[in-house]
Amino acid sequence: MNACALTATERASRVKLMIFDVDGVLTDGGLLFTAEGDTMKSFNSLDGHGLRMLREANIATAIITGRESGIVAARARELRITHLYQGVHDKTVAFADLLAQTGVAAEACGYMGDDWPDLAVMLKVGFAAAPANAHPEVSVRAHWVSEARGGHGAARSVCEFLLRAQQHYDALLQRACGD
Repeated sequence: MNACALTATERASRVKLMIFDVDGVLTDGGLLFTAEGDTMKSFNSLDGHGLRMLREANIATAIITGRESGIVAARARELRITHLYQGVHDKTVAFADLLAQTGVAAEACGYMGDDWPDLAVMLKVGFAAAPANAHPEVSVRAHWVSEARGGHGAARSVCEFLLRAQQHYDALLQRACGD
C-alpha cells in the first residue's frame, strides 16, 4: 500500500517510539512565573498514565521541547522517559540524534506537536498527531487530531489511539481490572 494512502490507524499501528512536545501538548501551554523568574507548569495525571501504558506495551517515549526546565526533567524522570531533549532550537537535529540513539526508523516514530516549531519533525515521522487546540497549520498536517486540548487529555487520547491500533488496549484494561 502507498504510504500516502495509509489511514491514521495503520500509521499508529507501526509506531515503536512516540515523541511529545511539552508546552501545548503535555501542558496547556500556559506558563506561570514566580517573582524570582522561575517557571511553573501543570501536567495532567491522565496524560502521564497514558505514557506509562505505552511503556507497558513496549512503545518507547521521548520528549523534544524548545524550553529548558527542571520541572520537565523531573516529570520525565517520574514517567521514566529516558530520551529527553530540552532547550532545542531545531527539533530536526534532536530528532536525528534520537533516531541514531534508538535505531528506530523515522517511519516507526510518532510525534505530537501543537505549533510551528513541531512541523518539521511531524512531516518526517510515520504518524503525526496534534491536540485539539493546535495551531491550524499543524492540525491540517497531522494524521490524527485529538478531541482533547493540550494538557487536558490530548496525550492520553493519542496513547490510547496507539494502544488500540496495536491491539494492546484491551489487555491493559483487563490487567487494570484485575483479570
